Amino acid sequence: MPNERLRTAMLERGITPTGLADVLEVDPKSVERWISGRLPYRRHRYAVAAHLGVDESYLWPDALTRDHVANASESEIINIYPARWTVPSDLWRTFFDNAEREIGILAYSGLFIPEDTGILRILRRKASDGVRIRILIGDPDSEEVRQRGIDEGIDMDMGARCRNAIVLYQPLRDVDGIEFRLHSTILYNSIYRADDQVLVNTHIYATPASNAPVLHLRHVAGGDMVGTYVESFDRVWAAGTPLD
Repeated sequence: MPNERLRTAMLERGITPTGLADVLEVDPKSVERWISGRLPYRRHRYAVAAHLGVDESYLWPDALTRDHVANASESEIINIYPARWTVPSDLWRTFFDNAEREIGILAYSGLFIPEDTGILRILRRKASDGVRIRILIGDPDSEEVRQRGIDEGIDMDMGARCRNAIVLYQPLRDVDGIEFRLHSTILYNSIYRADDQVLVNTHIYATPASNAPVLHLRHVAGGDMVGTYVESFDRVWAAGTPLD
């Protein structure tokens, strides 16, 4: 079957089969065969993925063995914190400050982010540097936010926290490059992204997010943990409602 992921990745970047063949120093017919579904050699798969800026396992999900994917994914783990409150505040600031392409924030309220004026200044500066910033806040009127409040034992306070976050983000609402959307998903994790790194705050039933573990991950070629969380973020973003 044709490799539609490869074809789409090339089209999105304006790369022709001949252009890709020139970069890899292979025959253009080889690239055409890869698009048609033939599996390239590993060195070519890696070179194609690196040139297109996508993961090898995304372009050829069946090419890697389970052991390869498991080992690479394990290498993506930088650190595991027993609770969000144990993550050093400086790490959050450095995390966002090191981003060069994209920053993403997905939470219900995530109040600790807009309450930190230092982080807000970093987000404003990063936007002026051309970094794309997307922030998702829980819709305070949604059933999902209401239920999360009940689960945590704070009832309507969860909706109030989401409204508070919207107010605290007000200084960034008119900044070019920063987009806000409301979401009404059942949120299993809060996700914070900075380029190829993510901080994932797990959600535990009846437990505040601040008391739940945080995974610090960095993408590694062949691993799929970071990619899974990034894809989840993008799905929530696509279903979100622009914040008026």
